[in-house]
Amino acid sequence: MNYYIKRLLKNDIIENSKSFPVILICGPRQVGKTTILEKLSSNKLNYVSLDDPLERKNAKEDPSLFLENHKTPLIIDEIQYATELLPYIKMSVDKARREALESNQNSNGLYYLTGSQMFTMMQNVSESLAGRVGIIDMYGLSYSEIIGKEQDFFLPTKSRCIERQNNERLETLDVFESILRGSFPALYQNRDISTEKFYNSYLRTYLERDIRDMVTIKEETKFLTFMSALAARTGQELNYDNIAKDAQIDNKTAKNWLSLLHTSGLLFLLQPYSNNPTTRAIKTPKIYFTDTGLACYLAGYSDSKILERSAINGHIFENYVVMEIVKSFVNANKDPRLYLNFYRDSNQIEIDLIITMNNTVYPIEIKKSKNPNKDMIKNFKILNKGEKQIGEGGVICMVEKIFPLDENNNAIPLQCI
Repeated sequence: MNYYIKRLLKNDIIENSKSFPVILICGPRQVGKTTILEKLSSNKLNYVSLDDPLERKNAKEDPSLFLENHKTPLIIDEIQYATELLPYIKMSVDKARREALESNQNSNGLYYLTGSQMFTMMQNVSESLAGRVGIIDMYGLSYSEIIGKEQDFFLPTKSRCIERQNNERLETLDVFESILRGSFPALYQNRDISTEKFYNSYLRTYLERDIRDMVTIKEETKFLTFMSALAARTGQELNYDNIAKDAQIDNKTAKNWLSLLHTSGLLFLLQPYSNNPTTRAIKTPKIYFTDTGLACYLAGYSDSKILERSAINGHIFENYVVMEIVKSFVNANKDPRLYLNFYRDSNQIEIDLIITMNNTVYPIEIKKSKNPNKDMIKNFKILNKGEKQIGEGGVICMVEKIFPLDENNNAIPLQCI
């Protein structure tokens, strides 16, 4: 049975529509960009999709006439297929602003654009719609959305975790079932859908619609091998040499293809923390798939028990936790790239995740363990050499309840995210 799952991003969209004439929702295919707009609009928004070949042709050949034929407020789905529209949207917005000034009316919330192929579009958006567009990133469902629970951005403080803690008991195998299923809404609106068939179809659609102009047909097999090589290394530092070797491509191609995956929303790059002048911090990001189900499919896993015992179990668990935290920031209208980092230096000292806020750093380790100990937080002391205040931290893991590891750090149940 299909039903709509309430999205926590709705408040961000509503607020942006009050401040900007154009709203752009970016994200991978099938994460629910169009659906959330349709639900918020209550049929008050007109709609056109550039997936329609005829509409796309009209938009590219005569953008001015296209906009005349589609009245505002208007949803334009898959705007990347006709970036020729953007200068004309700008002219339409500027005209509406002038008229609004004369009549003392509102000129915001005119155009709602969605895009899943950002590498062909973002430069044009920046050039054409500067100061006129509110840009919103969207990912798949968070765990809170799946269970129908409100959520604020995550901080590992005891008070915040107590607010989030409940009597729900999460078993490790259940978590790996969720990891394997992923976060695309369709897989939760209809649980009879086979995840293998879904991800197979998803990859075919991605190859055919989003990157066919960048990757030739004869390169598709290598591109899929490249994606699989990335999936096997999710939660690890980016190493172009190893990935290129596995896919039998050169480093330049590997960098280009990774850029395609990143800018189309399938990868999240966690940047290293470098505010510590006394150590030699690395400068290479860590790679995470924005959807763990896709990563598991590409890595060849279809059984949660096998996945839970696999060589990538710790890294895929970390991927899941990091993306849940990323989504918590996005859903709270905060750019996670401004707050989230990891730490590793040339001495191999590593901290899985650091949240920086208000000149305070909150260190986090991520472990699949049900028995965390003080040794897991020993690397936190490296942050004492920096200039920022050290806040509460801890180990996000499979414990049932919060308990202290020392005076400033706690074992944090997964459900507190």
